[in-house]
Amino acid sequence: MLGSRRGCMPLIAAAVLFLGALGWLGIGWYWSGPLAKESAFVVPDGASLGAVAAKLEKEGVISSATAFKLRARIFGVGRTIKAGEFKLPGHASMSQVLSIVASDQILRRFVTVPEGMPSIMVYEKLMANPDLTGSIEVPVEGSLLPDTYEIEKGESRQAVLLRMQAAMQRTLAELWEKRGANTVVKTPGEAIVLASIVEKETGKASERPMVAGLYSNRVRTGMLLQADPTIIYPITKGKPLGRRIRQSEINAVNDYNTYSMTGLPKGPITNPGRAAIEAVLHPAETQALYMVADGTGGHAFANTLAEHNANVEKWFTIRKERGDF
Repeated sequence: MLGSRRGCMPLIAAAVLFLGALGWLGIGWYWSGPLAKESAFVVPDGASLGAVAAKLEKEGVISSATAFKLRARIFGVGRTIKAGEFKLPGHASMSQVLSIVASDQILRRFVTVPEGMPSIMVYEKLMANPDLTGSIEVPVEGSLLPDTYEIEKGESRQAVLLRMQAAMQRTLAELWEKRGANTVVKTPGEAIVLASIVEKETGKASERPMVAGLYSNRVRTGMLLQADPTIIYPITKGKPLGRRIRQSEINAVNDYNTYSMTGLPKGPITNPGRAAIEAVLHPAETQALYMVADGTGGHAFANTLAEHNANVEKWFTIRKERGDF
């Protein structure tokens, strides 16, 4: 009887050691890690478990790459690490880390170019983005499609810029093929120029076809477009002027000022969005030749100068009541 008990002792000891080791592995798997605060972690394409473990240790996420690999193989069976950028919480356990980098919780980053943002401001926005690398030149005005673009940390600014330009080329080609018979523009380039004026002249989406129709009428009849943003563009390259336009600027003769020249400016004055391009290619059927602000964020349109002058008087009255004068 005594001998049988002695024979069991090694088995009991082995079992205790096994359970102890398993307990140690389990505690370490769920124990808080050394990461001091929430941080982003990038898993490179094609990285192995060992490479990721070494990177986690180097960046202070875990205390031991060897321990992480061992525990991941025991407790993380069936999980596959994914490439991408992930957000890891402070003091994340090894279990949390593996769950996150094997999930779809990839950290996504975006750059938004609003409709009507001029190229100089897009340039400044990209250059100020700390997630992007490299330098770019100010892009050609009107060559970028306003939209929201997903970017990757460390991606080159030039790569992002090329995506914006490719998006504009695709969109313009698509819309040009579907252009209406009543459009006055003769080339895709002219469509961008006129769309840039429409974009700058109204911030009200529902007005774009009407504004496009008005300017189409002026182009068609040889009238001066008299679009204020074309006065401002040579001065600020599309940025806000920050003051009222001076009479000398209204009278200035250059390739953009549509108060001193008939027809379209020599180039776009901003980056127009898809809706503004569509409006120019499918302008509203209207006889309107004039417009003035109506006090609601939109415009009052008129077919004749007499009607327009009456609308201007109404606008002046509104401004006086607001205390603008």
